[in-house]
Amino acid sequence: MDGPLNRFLRRRDVLALGVAGYGTLLLPASVHAAAPATGFTHAVASGEPSQHSVLLWTRYVPPRGDTVTLTAEISETSDFTRIRGRSAVETGIWRDFTAKPVIGGLDPGRWYFYRFVAPNGDISVTGRTRTLPAGRTDRFTIAVLSCAQMKDGYFTAYRDTANDPSIDLALHLGDYIYEYGEAPAMMADGPRLPFQLPDHELIALADYRLRYASYRCDPDLQALHLRMPMIACWDDHEISNDAWEGGAQNHTPATEGAWDTRKNAAMQAYREWMPVSEEPWSSYQIGDLATLYRTETRVIGRTRQPDFVAQLGGPDPRAALVKFRDTVWRDPAGSMMGSEQEQWLAEAMKTSTAHGTLWQLVGFGAVMAQVNMPRSAVGWLKGPHDRANGYVRNGILAAGLGLPFNYDNWGGYPAARDRFLAACATLETSTIVLSGDSHNSWAFDHLHARRPVAVEFGVTSVTSTGIEKAFSCDPKAIARSMIEDNASLRWCDMGQRGYMVLGLTRDAAHNDFRFLPINRRTAVTRDVKRVTVKRKTNRIVA
Repeated sequence: MDGPLNRFLRRRDVLALGVAGYGTLLLPASVHAAAPATGFTHAVASGEPSQHSVLLWTRYVPPRGDTVTLTAEISETSDFTRIRGRSAVETGIWRDFTAKPVIGGLDPGRWYFYRFVAPNGDISVTGRTRTLPAGRTDRFTIAVLSCAQMKDGYFTAYRDTANDPSIDLALHLGDYIYEYGEAPAMMADGPRLPFQLPDHELIALADYRLRYASYRCDPDLQALHLRMPMIACWDDHEISNDAWEGGAQNHTPATEGAWDTRKNAAMQAYREWMPVSEEPWSSYQIGDLATLYRTETRVIGRTRQPDFVAQLGGPDPRAALVKFRDTVWRDPAGSMMGSEQEQWLAEAMKTSTAHGTLWQLVGFGAVMAQVNMPRSAVGWLKGPHDRANGYVRNGILAAGLGLPFNYDNWGGYPAARDRFLAACATLETSTIVLSGDSHNSWAFDHLHARRPVAVEFGVTSVTSTGIEKAFSCDPKAIARSMIEDNASLRWCDMGQRGYMVLGLTRDAAHNDFRFLPINRRTAVTRDVKRVTVKRKTNRIVA
């Protein structure tokens, strides 16, 4: 980081940039019946970087009227004496006063400063962003994040990411917000967590908008957006738990209305409040070093999850599971992405490799590897009446037949996983899958026809509780059992929250699993586990 940038960040610390805190939460004008707060209400953000452009985001409520034209400015210097581009953008009540202009004509591989100017002279806080590099690129660093339930803890992972000057880009793999209603904080210690709005489950457009407004007031999340661009995709909780193209586990049409109405409202609010394009999936070229793929694996092409539990109610559950395994579970029609996106991804990876790109990075909302319940999991249970008892025993029964215990991730779609890994097998390059959703940390080797074709790094949650919360067993013992009973699993952590930092070079990729406490905002301690893969080996070095 250069000298002027250091001075800029010291002079204008991200905690004191005029950002609203929880005590002055600014509600969307389209939601609140009283006179709304005006001006720039939720700082700024950036995303969708290319080698010559970047998307900028803000929200501005004008003092009067329902329409306003803002000017976005991007500069080489923090004092905006060397402005490289401007863009006028109109916004209003129809899109909750959010604005997302794209500014082009930029140089590749460099940091810029940006801001927004209102017609009355109001100026937003200044953010920092960067374009992707072009040509030969020797190194690049990506922070990977997922699953931030506000009720479960403080967003210390976002703050830690923002404070690391080595990180070039943030990749958010989904569950940026949660749709659940208000409930007591799940933390065992520490102060009561700040509230989230609304205090009921999200159903309508107004609900989703208000929840984003609540999240985006968090100072640690704002700090992350102020310091670097983000590439983001949604998972299920931006809409509803365990969503698929035709419904969700957490949606009841009889009382909550049509699924498509809710889904479309959630997707509209996401696209308003996030620094994202309107494209459901895309690719990003990081010089000749890597191509990063943003995918959609939740509601556009995803078929319904196989119903494992339904097989257990008959007189012979084992026979029912064998039939389920050999038919429903292996059905080639099952898809996480849909045929159009599957074909796009396979062709894009092939083209990227043919152009000499060294690494293929694929971001999925959920873990791709199949994870089986360990035989020793009965020892994790808290007691004979514990809620997890049936879940564990059914999972052990399934594992004995080669079946996973989670069917909401790629474990429920083995044919789709095989198609993806077969596409990876045709590439003369190195493939890294980056996955979220599970709330725990994972490192897998992936084989196709007994040949290593990819590795997978699964990120833990920013705050959301993991599987270990259901058991009395030591999380380290759970991790040991998981590794012993899952051949592709090289390492895992079953007890900590945090994020990942993937450092790419021309010869190797180093993935740091970083863990932080979430029961206080000023967390400073950290545990780090580094996992490495050398290029073209597609195998993890423990």
